[in-house]
Amino acid sequence: MSSHARSRAPGCGTLKTVERVRQGARKSDRDIASAGADRAGARGAAEGAGPDGGAEHGARPRGRRRSAEPLRASWQPAGTAPPQRAQRTGVKKYTAAFGWRAYLVPILLVVTALVVFDTTRDPGAGGAAGAAGGGQDSAGGPAEPDPVATEVPAQKIDLDIPTAELPEGGDYDEKGEGTWHSVPLGDSSGKQAGEGQLFTYTVEIEDGLDPGSYGGDDVFAATVEATLSDPRSWPGTGKVALKRVDSSHATPDFRVSLTSPSTTKQLCGAAIPFESSCYTSAHGRVVINIARWVRGAKAFSGNMGVYQQYVINHEVGHALKNGHVGCAEDGGLAPVMMQQTFGVANDYVAKLNDLPGGDQGKVPADGKVCLPNAWPVPQPGND
Repeated sequence: MSSHARSRAPGCGTLKTVERVRQGARKSDRDIASAGADRAGARGAAEGAGPDGGAEHGARPRGRRRSAEPLRASWQPAGTAPPQRAQRTGVKKYTAAFGWRAYLVPILLVVTALVVFDTTRDPGAGGAAGAAGGGQDSAGGPAEPDPVATEVPAQKIDLDIPTAELPEGGDYDEKGEGTWHSVPLGDSSGKQAGEGQLFTYTVEIEDGLDPGSYGGDDVFAATVEATLSDPRSWPGTGKVALKRVDSSHATPDFRVSLTSPSTTKQLCGAAIPFESSCYTSAHGRVVINIARWVRGAKAFSGNMGVYQQYVINHEVGHALKNGHVGCAEDGGLAPVMMQQTFGVANDYVAKLNDLPGGDQGKVPADGKVCLPNAWPVPQPGND
């Protein structure tokens, strides 16, 4: 009995031992599965939590593994918290949203700042100073080559020309109205003078001038017509004929017009800073400055009649396409086209013509001095 019992005891013990091992294995499997499920649930809860700490929509709550689910092992060692996702900073969000274009904006900002700085900095600093000084540039490069030509500054012109000044004398109106009225023909006026190409002219007075200063309209008109009809005047050349007309003649070739200094400057310009007269082809007007008509010129030594004849012949000479000339013979009569209003010495007249806007190069500064002369043909009949 005892031996038989001893023989069965091992078998029974073996069965019980095997059963306990199987039960222990099943228990271990359940514990492992439960632990894996717990960790998976914790990870899902951590990943699926929203801003308020709750589970994401559709996430399975933590719990034990269901019998139908496979076993899942965690790659995260037990007891180690899952890594938290790093939140994106503002720069990373910006670059993620715009990609490579995000890098262009700061580059463009830097380039713009450099351009603004370069255009607003002091031009006298840096490279500009080197360029202005003619030495090396601001970067230490080679000096600029010498210029082929350089400007020649204008020399100050000595206008101490006593004969160009307006003489003392009678009063006159400085300013008129800028309009003119034609002087009617008299009983014995309007006759043609000379033979050749005919030029007609009117005699006009600027409105607003005091007749007492120049002797009245008729006196001025008679002086003009008598001068231009004289054989010593332009008809004496045998090339032209002159005839005075009145306002009924709509298109005279030129208009001999007594004019205020203010209007004269508007029509003739003021390049030469002395009172003068002129002919303006744009208006077909021979402009006789009343200041000179009343006071004359110093070169004529107070001989008003001779000066008035001169200024008429000189300005009408421009209407007949004649230009300025200088004194041809020292001590001889001055050409009527010489600017005798300013003087009869070439050196004086040349200085005035050298002014900007003057008749440069027409009169040589050769020291010649002439005598005053009012006529283009001072000795008629002697060719």
